[in-house]
Amino acid sequence: MIRVIVADDHPVVRSGIVGLIALDAGLEVVAQASDGAEAVDLAARLHPDVVLMDLRMPGTSGIEATARITEELPEVRVLVLTTYETDDDILGAIEAGASGYLLKAAPHEEIVAGIRSVAEGHTVLAPAIAATLVSRMRSDRRERPALSARELEVLRLVAAGRSNPQIGRDLFIGEATVKTHLLHVFEKLGVSDRTRAVTLALELGIL
Repeated sequence: MIRVIVADDHPVVRSGIVGLIALDAGLEVVAQASDGAEAVDLAARLHPDVVLMDLRMPGTSGIEATARITEELPEVRVLVLTTYETDDDILGAIEAGASGYLLKAAPHEEIVAGIRSVAEGHTVLAPAIAATLVSRMRSDRRERPALSARELEVLRLVAAGRSNPQIGRDLFIGEATVKTHLLHVFEKLGVSDRTRAVTLALELGIL
């Protein structure tokens, strides 16, 4: 059972999200928050698997709450679910430590699949969000780090939501070798986690 906290300041929207999640027998909403500060407090008390986080809420914003949760509770994953898809919103959420970014207009199946994927340690980006990052990348003139062919293969599979053991099986290499390649990717990109590696690679046009 994947335990979820839903954070959204609109009661009707929040109830609708809770209702959608309740349709899946493998997901359980353990609490609801109406603002970012309440989401942080509930996450600290309940230690859910995933916090489904809106961005723009009164008081402590979703981005601030995400940063606090990921820093103070690294085992808790944050999946942003919002109506906003500006560059600043997207990058702010990812840099704060969010493991994924989906839009509220997404089909129910996509939201549920996103929760499951994030709970398993993967990164989830809505197609529109990935497109926004690619567009930003095309206008970005920063120098692109040179990744080896194997490092690119590993990073592409990470972007596809594959775990380290799955990547190892796909590429016929050991899991330790996968981790080594990822460490090299992190070092070259100047990042410290899989989510930021994927989003930065998209921005830079590496993926």
